[in-house]
Order: sequence, then structure tokens, then C-alpha cells
Amino acid sequence: MFKNALLSLMALFAMVRFADAASVSVAVAANFTEPAKDIAARFEAETGNSVKLSFGSSGQFFSEISNGAPYEVFLSADIDHAQKADQAGLTVPGSRFTYAVGHLVLWSENPSLVDDEGKVLAGGNFTHIAIADPKLAPYGLAAQQFLKGQHLWTVLSPKLVTGKSIAQAYEFVKSGNADLGFVALSQVIRKREGSEWLVPDSEHAPITQQAVLLKPGADDSAAKAFFEFLKKPEAQAIILEYGYD
Repeated sequence: MFKNALLSLMALFAMVRFADAASVSVAVAANFTEPAKDIAARFEAETGNSVKLSFGSSGQFFSEISNGAPYEVFLSADIDHAQKADQAGLTVPGSRFTYAVGHLVLWSENPSLVDDEGKVLAGGNFTHIAIADPKLAPYGLAAQQFLKGQHLWTVLSPKLVTGKSIAQAYEFVKSGNADLGFVALSQVIRKREGSEWLVPDSEHAPITQQAVLLKPGADDSAAKAFFEFLKKPEAQAIILEYGYD
């Protein structure tokens, strides 16, 4: 009898805790897919609110948000698109902050293709190399900056396979449609197979990733709670685990 009463009391507490549970719509830069999933799961467990994550390129999301897409939080892969959203009056003023700094990696499923100095690029011993669209994806822009700095952009252009986002660039390599490609460190940091080379940060502009609370989330307690959760130690720990600064 006591056990049944205790279970009923626990159920009542759970009902009270999650009575005001709501859903948060978040636009997430593709490089941040796995960390975002982990952070969302932790947030949902702690609050009872649900998080709807959408993944794509920062440029694609900025275009959608500009045209009225009802996202409440935008996790951009750069400063530029978050800042543009600010300047266009699409955000809650003062909400923009840096949630992560990313790193670019040259990666292949072939364990012997990518050397530890990236010399494979100049050697050209491959058929296709994947890259995210520099016009839409900050990681693609960083890769372009690096290749141009090494005077390899024009040489390798005929071999480039361009994805709409860093997620698609990763899939090109994973599926074998490209021998190697430029991806985010977070996408391969937990992989045991393949070969990779961390592109020096000094060879491209910093990949500073910023978040903004969008106007549709201005009066939404769940959206504001998730946005603030990104700054908490438990979320920051997850971000660090995936190789971000």
C-alpha cells in the first residue's frame, strides 16, 4: 500500500514538473548535428520540453528565416549569418553569442590516403574531393580559403564534388562518391576508421559559431530556456567532447 502511494506521489510530481512542457524549433548548422542531438536529449530529460532540430547550411537557414520560417533558435556555423539575422531585425536584440569554435579536417575512409601533413592534396592521387558550398557553408568557405592559400584551388577545381552543407560533403566521402573531403572535426572525432589531417587554424578564417534567439522564440519560455541551456556547463562539456573550442 505504501509502495503504491509512493508511486502515485512520484507520478504526480512528474505531472506537475512537465505540465507546461512545450516544443522548441531549432535551426542547426550541419556540422553541429551530433552535439545538438546530445544537448537536446539532456535538455529534454531535465525540463520535459521537446526539441525539434532541423539541420542544414547556415546560408540556407538564413534564407528560410528571412522568408518567415518559424524557427525559434538559430545555431549558425559562423558569425556572418547570425549577425545578418541580427541586422535584419529577425532576432531578440542582445541575444547573439559564440557557442563554439570549430575546426576543419581533411578526411578519408581510406586509412592510408590522408597523411599527417596533408601532402596528399598536392600529390593529387585521388579522383574526387568533397567540399561544402563556400557560398552557403562556413566550413566550405574555410576549405576554399585554405586551398587558395596553398595555390591548389584552381588545380583541384575539376576534382571537387560540392555539397549543399558540410553534412552532404561528409556523406560524399562516407559513401565513396569522393575519395576524401573537407569536413568538420566534430563529424569524425569519434570515428576509429579512415585517415585524417587537422587543417591548421591559421590557414583559414576562424570558424566562430554563433547562436541567436529568433523573434518567434522571444516570448516562448521553452525556447528561452533551451537558448540559456546552451551556456550551461553540461552543454559546454558536450561541445568540448566533439572537438570544439
